[in-house]
Amino acid sequence: MSRRSVTVLAYEGVRMMDVTAPLEVFSTAAGLGGRYETALCTPDGEPVTTAAGVRLMPTTPVIAMGETHTLVVPGSPEFPRVPAPAGLLDAIASLSGTCHRIASVCTGAFALAQAGLLDGRRATTHWRHAATLARVHPRITVEPDAIYVRDGAVLTSAGVTAGIDLALAMVEEDEGADLAREVARDLVVFLQRPGGQSQFSVASRTPRPRHDPLRGLLDEIVAAPAGDHSLRAMAARAGMSVRHLTRLFHQDVGSTPAAYVESVRLEAAQSLLESGETVTGAAQRSGLGSDESLRRAFLRHLGVTPSAYRARFRTALSKGPHRPVSRSAPHSALMDRPAAPVRAS
Repeated sequence: MSRRSVTVLAYEGVRMMDVTAPLEVFSTAAGLGGRYETALCTPDGEPVTTAAGVRLMPTTPVIAMGETHTLVVPGSPEFPRVPAPAGLLDAIASLSGTCHRIASVCTGAFALAQAGLLDGRRATTHWRHAATLARVHPRITVEPDAIYVRDGAVLTSAGVTAGIDLALAMVEEDEGADLAREVARDLVVFLQRPGGQSQFSVASRTPRPRHDPLRGLLDEIVAAPAGDHSLRAMAARAGMSVRHLTRLFHQDVGSTPAAYVESVRLEAAQSLLESGETVTGAAQRSGLGSDESLRRAFLRHLGVTPSAYRARFRTALSKGPHRPVSRSAPHSALMDRPAAPVRAS
């Protein structure tokens, strides 16, 4: 079979890891026997400076590109505050017309949206900008919690490191699970990470409320997840009515009080399980209460049971007790374990 060409389209201000992560996956796959040829191109063939200040040298300009199998459009920290430059949109239009599939990493989805390639499709992007993508481009069905989404020949992924997940999924589709697993092991990453974007810190992805009483409540919830955070109790501590507190949560946090409390407790339970706590202990200490309540929360938000989640970390820790495993740096022993399904067609 002929080799598949993978073209990553870089431009001024591009996020460097959005560019290098897919290239690393596909070049590693090629080194392990995959049929890939990678190319880095820019709209005019000139070097570009990434958002990190590093200069990238393209291998070819867009005008010299022949037919490409896979086009990858990385994101930029400037999206969606500024529109994609005209040269980038022209390059996407030129390359996408003949390619087998097109993919975006992080906010690269905004460039695909502006090029009209996501109209009528499902898509995702960085959790911080998912609501903006849905609002500015109402013809797109945005899935804010997905690590990546495939809709036909168009794939979109979440923020930054999700470009690795996306590229591994394409390698698995092209070359099979065995090669994809070997690439994941080589890069020491999950072949398919558990959960979606909601796995990332609740506090870090929650906008800071404008109202002081609500800020205080959020800090209390994070500091003591197992405390009494019933709606009535929180309203009393904030010195306001239940109705007003609910309205402030919707306005400043974007969720109900109960949903926010559950998300913080779920995160606390994850940390407890990662550190070796039992399922029962994690349920009680996180504030979720019973084993069954914890199980329902894990399945609903992460697509995996608490015991299976704990087993990932117990197995890895048993391999080397002085190498704690975190969700951002998993041990290679985790690769072969089943994970929650990623949204794909």
